[in-house]
Amino acid sequence: MPQNITRVVVTGAAGFIGSNIVRGLNARGIEHVIAVDDLTQGDKFRNLADLKIADYVDLDSFYKRFADGEFGKVDAIFHEGACSDTMEQDGKYMMANNFTLSSELFNACQQRGTRLLYASSAATYGGSAAFREEPQFEHPLNVYGYSKLLFDQRMRLECGADFKRAKRQVVGFRYFNVYGPHEQHKARMASVAFHQFHQFRAEGKVRLFGDYGGYAGGGQMRDFVFVDDVVAVNLWFFDNPEKSGIFNLGTGRAQPFNDVALSVVNTLRTLNGEATLSLEQAVSGGLIEYIPFPDALRGKYQSYTQADLSQLRGVGCEHAFSDVQSGVARYVTWLAAQS
Repeated sequence: MPQNITRVVVTGAAGFIGSNIVRGLNARGIEHVIAVDDLTQGDKFRNLADLKIADYVDLDSFYKRFADGEFGKVDAIFHEGACSDTMEQDGKYMMANNFTLSSELFNACQQRGTRLLYASSAATYGGSAAFREEPQFEHPLNVYGYSKLLFDQRMRLECGADFKRAKRQVVGFRYFNVYGPHEQHKARMASVAFHQFHQFRAEGKVRLFGDYGGYAGGGQMRDFVFVDDVVAVNLWFFDNPEKSGIFNLGTGRAQPFNDVALSVVNTLRTLNGEATLSLEQAVSGGLIEYIPFPDALRGKYQSYTQADLSQLRGVGCEHAFSDVQSGVARYVTWLAAQS
């Protein structure tokens, strides 16, 4: 194979963010992609079907084979493979997938001269009121968030606070609430926009949580980030191999769940040739309704998240993020075209 071929690995390649990263790589002509995943859930193949990849490797065999050098020179690994179910209570399973496996991959990357760009999570912040990439703000509310935080802490220990001890680029992305195409396999862990689209199609209304955490119904706020923006930032760091560290990946703007619901409703109404509505009109017309906050989530739910983008901007990434209104409209239009 010619030496100038760019060869990358994407773990979790059949998943939501992973498949979109492969799509982004393909869009710039990178087709020598080794896709790593577990296709026990067979319908995830749909996320790979229209992509150009050079090889598919099951995750059970990939990590040892990579450490042993079986794949030759690999420029970078986008490590998106993980257990992302925030409701998963099996801590042993979570730590094995999200910490131990990632640590082994880091060691192999450093030994083999491969760059590592990996998925962390805003769940590392838990109930914090501030969302900066600093230990004093990191208070995970579940074992998922802890598993992601522990790997971030391991990277700080291995690479130094400034990440300058890393032999090759190491970047961790603390994803906020990502939504967009190709998340259909995630079931309950799919985005609120995905669920609301199907709710409205099936029932003619969207349900939101009622009062909780000092917020009125639908007023809880998250930093919702469109998956195309997530891909763009991943590829910016891929293009800037001298930049390492842990970075928030959100829009930097918290918006209420009401904004998502109203964008879903109004986009579908527009597609049906109907007039858009205000929030008050949608609620009074029964198109948006509020349900009691579930007991199972009390004390484990982030009522507010907003990415602090100071570090991202500080390294020169000036990507402009979509707001909920524009991103959700694009997503709902895409969903409607698929059905």
